[in-house]
Amino acid sequence: MRIQRDDLRSAEVVAFLSEHVAELRAVSPPGSSHALDLDGLRAPGVCFWTAVAEDGELLGCAALKELTSGHAELKSMRTATTRTRQGVATALLTRVLEEARAAGYERVSLETGSFAFFAPARALYARHGFAECGPFAGYGPDPASTFMTLALRP
Repeated sequence: MRIQRDDLRSAEVVAFLSEHVAELRAVSPPGSSHALDLDGLRAPGVCFWTAVAEDGELLGCAALKELTSGHAELKSMRTATTRTRQGVATALLTRVLEEARAAGYERVSLETGSFAFFAPARALYARHGFAECGPFAGYGPDPASTFMTLALRP
C-alpha cells in the first residue's frame, strides 16, 4: 500500500468522496454531518492523502485541516467498504499524525458520530491515543457528535 498526497482531481477519488459524503449524510441527523465537500477539501490549509494498493485500487483517504498554527483537525477518514479491517485506516491515521508532527502541530482534534455506525472509528481513534473532549473550532454541542483530541509529542 502507498499513501500519497492527492490533488482530488481524479474521477475515482471524486466518486469515492461523493459516496463518503452521501453515506454520512444518510446516517446522520440533519445538521449533524460535518464532512467537507470537494471544495472544502481543496481549500487552502487542507492536506489530503489517499491510500492506494499496488494494483492502483483506491483503498482509503484522510485529510488534515489547519485550525491554528498549532492545532489541526482530522477530516474525511474513509476506508473502501471492501477493505475495512485490513489496516488501511491505521496506516492512514499513522501517516497523517506523522505529517501533523512534522508540520509542527501540537494537537489534532476530530469530530465523529456518537452512534453505533461510528463505533469502529471511535475505537480506532482511542487506540491511537485520542480522548474525548468538548466541541472545538466553532462546533457546538451536538448529541450526534463525539469530539476527540490528541496532544502530539515532537
